[in-house]
Amino acid sequence: MISTAIFPSRYVQGDGALELLGEELKRLGAKPYAVVDAFAHQTFGADLQRVLEKAGPFTLEPFGAECSDEEVERLVAHARGNDTDVIVGIGGGKALDTAKAVAHAMGLPVAIVPTLASTDAPCSALSVVYTPEGAFKRYLVLPRNPDLVLIDTGIVAKAPVRFLVAGMGDALATWFEAEDCRATRAANMTGRPGPMTSHGLAKLCYTCLIDEGLMARTACQHGVVVPALDNVVEANTLLSGLGFESGGLAAAHAIHNGLTALDETHHFYHGEKVAFGLLSQLWLTGRPRAVIDQVYTFCRSVGLPTTLAEIGLADPRADQLALVAERACAEGETIHNTPFAVTPRMVVAAMTAADAEGRRLAKAG
Repeated sequence: MISTAIFPSRYVQGDGALELLGEELKRLGAKPYAVVDAFAHQTFGADLQRVLEKAGPFTLEPFGAECSDEEVERLVAHARGNDTDVIVGIGGGKALDTAKAVAHAMGLPVAIVPTLASTDAPCSALSVVYTPEGAFKRYLVLPRNPDLVLIDTGIVAKAPVRFLVAGMGDALATWFEAEDCRATRAANMTGRPGPMTSHGLAKLCYTCLIDEGLMARTACQHGVVVPALDNVVEANTLLSGLGFESGGLAAAHAIHNGLTALDETHHFYHGEKVAFGLLSQLWLTGRPRAVIDQVYTFCRSVGLPTTLAEIGLADPRADQLALVAERACAEGETIHNTPFAVTPRMVVAAMTAADAEGRRLAKAG
């Protein structure tokens, strides 16, 4: 059996790493075009201007909120008019995915600068494309990973703690999805099974979160960088990115994709919906009780959703759950990497059980 793993070319992380961005960009080009989301621009705009100037003449363009085909086309047209030779994505996951898609369309190198540790998107050769309204549309698999990922943990520590926690929700699913893929020898994002390295990284990601996630949350609440925060940022960004991309995805992300079909969930973050997708996956696949208890305990300790109400569905209708399940089980979805055939009825049952357990625990205190 041939296995394949893929990685970003260069990963730079640490408190104050943003100061190195100009130096790092010089390795890739002389005229950066930076796609910057609103949060990053408002919070760090002056610093971004200063560090980008070190790389040479640059263009800084605001991101339009969704990684959609329409937004990618707009930015490609604008970047071509600025004679750029390297694309830079700065901000949260959707801005980063958009920058990767723009670089791909233009055949240029791309540097990724997350200002949050809210998803595992930064390191991957993948962009998740949504409609302009925010519903999942498709995965855009790219021919190569980013040329540079640079993350300043000092910036991450000063962002609202909910972003870090959402990243933990995304990362928490990594090991369980990789394990289901290994059981079925399912293809990862390269179209081939992942090697043992990817599964080892996925397990390390889970262990780090369980051991240090709550400490990292405490540090972020107070805006400080300690080793636990550095480690969890790495788990959310690098380990989860490598683990999902080379290990594979399964039910948790498919259920997330189904949840995006409901308007009520649109105000909740990717990792928050993935966390509930993971809880549903645990019930769907019959994980041991001790494992289920550990995941619920962790989610509750850091503030991840354990009920449908916590992702906007306080009183979900049967037709809403059926729609989520149908979308999760669509042809080509990653839920089919589960070690047995999955039907929409099974997904509804798993979501219902996951929600009931979360409500039981909340009532018990």
